[in-house]
Amino acid sequence: MSSRRAAWPLVAVFTAGYLASYLLPTIVGRLSVHLGLTPAQAGLVGSALLLSSASAGFTLAGRVERYGSRTPARVGLVLAAVGYGSAALAGSVPLVVLSVMVGGFGSGAATAVAAAGIAAQRDPHRTSSLGLLTVSATAGALYLTIPHLGGGHRLPFAAVALVALLVWPATTRLNGPTAPEESASRITGRLPHRRSGLVLAGGMLVWSMAQNALWGVSSRIGVVQVGLSEVTVGAVFAAALGAGLLGVMGAGMLGARVGRAVPIGLGTVVIAGSIVVSSSARDLGSFATGEILWNTVYPVVLSYLIGLAASLDVRGRWAVLAGSASSVGVACGPLLGSVLSEEAGYPAMGLILGAATLLVAAPVTAVALHTGGRPLVPGSVRRRGGAPAALLAATTGSLSGAVPKLGSPEQAVTELRVRRRRLVRSAIRTAGPDGGPGQSNAYASTSDR
Repeated sequence: MSSRRAAWPLVAVFTAGYLASYLLPTIVGRLSVHLGLTPAQAGLVGSALLLSSASAGFTLAGRVERYGSRTPARVGLVLAAVGYGSAALAGSVPLVVLSVMVGGFGSGAATAVAAAGIAAQRDPHRTSSLGLLTVSATAGALYLTIPHLGGGHRLPFAAVALVALLVWPATTRLNGPTAPEESASRITGRLPHRRSGLVLAGGMLVWSMAQNALWGVSSRIGVVQVGLSEVTVGAVFAAALGAGLLGVMGAGMLGARVGRAVPIGLGTVVIAGSIVVSSSARDLGSFATGEILWNTVYPVVLSYLIGLAASLDVRGRWAVLAGSASSVGVACGPLLGSVLSEEAGYPAMGLILGAATLLVAAPVTAVALHTGGRPLVPGSVRRRGGAPAALLAATTGSLSGAVPKLGSPEQAVTELRVRRRRLVRSAIRTAGPDGGPGQSNAYASTSDR
C-alpha cells in the first residue's frame, strides 16, 4: 500500500466506518423508546453491532495488503449500506438485530481498510486526526438535525447507510490487489513489537470499554437523571462533538512535539474525571461540562493511540489488531453501561468507569514511552530529536531511497532477512579517521519482536 497516495479517500472510508459508533447514544435510546426494549436490551443490540464490527477487523488483519484496499472497502460499504438500510426499514426486533450485525460487519471492514492505509501514510497521526475530525463533524451535524425530524429508530440507521453510499466514489482512489509475488514478499515476516502491541491492544480494549459504557447511556443520563428533553440532549452532544473538533485540530497541530506519552497519560486522567462529572450530573450545567470536556479530550487521546498502534508496524497489522481490540471494548461498552446504571445507578457507574480508565492509563503510557525513544518502524534510525534520520537495509544490490525527508515521522521500509549476523557487521561500517571519501556515518538499530 503506497504511503504516497492521497489521504482523503482513507479519511472518507474511516468516517463511514466510525460513524455508527459515534451515533450509538441516539441509536440505543431510540431502540429503547420506539421498539419497546429495556435499556439493557437496547444496549445489547448496540453491543451486537459493535462486536460484529470488531470481528470484521480481526478477519481482515494482515490481509488488506493481499486483497488491496479497494475491494474490502467496497464490500464493507455495501454491507453497511444494506445492513443499516434494512435496519431502518425493519419493524421487528429480530430483523433489526440481524440487519445491525450485517451493517456492523461492513463498518468494521471499512475501518480496518482505513486503519491499514493510515499506518502506511508518512504521518499516521495527522491522517487519523483528520479522520476523527471528519467523523466528529458529521456526527455533530446529525445530532443537531435528527432530534427535530423524528422517525423513531429508522432515521439514525438511514443516516449511516446514506453516508456509506456517499463515500463509495472515494474507493476508486484506493489501491487494487497486489501481484502475488509482491504480496508474498511484503506479508512475510513476524509481527514486530509483539509485547508492546499486545499491551497496547489490551489497554485499548479496556479504555474503549469504559468510554463507550458512558457514551452508550449518556442520552439516558440527560433525559432520566437530569430531566432534559431529547432536543436539548442532542444540542449538548452537538456542542460536545464541536469541542471535539477543536481538540482534534489542536492535536493535529501539536503533532509529535511532546511525544505520545504526555497526551495519552494526561488526557486519560482528564477523561476519567470528566466521566465522573458527567455521570453524577443533576443539572444542565454539570452535564454539559462533563460531556464537553470528555468529548474534547477523548478524540485527542484516541488519535495518539491510533498513531501509536500504526507506528508499531508500517504494514498496518497492529493498527488493525489494536483497532479491533478497541472495537471489542466498544462493543461491550453499551451493555456494561446499561447493566451498571441499572444495578448501581449512574453516579456509581461513573466512579467504576473512571477508576478503570485510570488503571489502564499506566500500561498504555508505558508503551508510548517505550516506543518513543526508539525507531517507530523496523529499520529506521532516530536522531535525538525523534525524527528518522536514515534508513538502512541489508541488500545484495544497491541501497535506494535510504534517506527519507526529515519532516516525516514514520517511513515505510522493507524488512529483509539476513541469515548471519556477521554479514550485517561486515556490511555496515562506521567511518573513522582512516575512512575513505565514499564512507559515511551509519547507525544500526534493532527492534524487539
